[in-house]
Amino acid sequence: MDDDIAWMVNAWPSASGVSELWEDGDRIVFRGQLSLFEDGGVVLDVGGTQILFDLGDPPLPEDADGSWGEVRVAREDVTVWPVEV
Repeated sequence: MDDDIAWMVNAWPSASGVSELWEDGDRIVFRGQLSLFEDGGVVLDVGGTQILFDLGDPPLPEDADGSWGEVRVAREDVTVWPVEV
């Protein structure tokens, strides 16, 4: 992801506890469970796949840790890299 997470700008709480990924116009929407780290990083767990973001401004509130959220990013800012484990 080339975008940072900015609360209520491109990231919002989600009432749904179901991981999803979909396209909405020129945006890609990721829904998953948020994990916040002290170093300013955020992980969004989307169905077992962890996506790392940096915090933008405004940052996520502390109570967002462990909650469900949606992140909308521009399609051109999403890159998928094949990984072999």
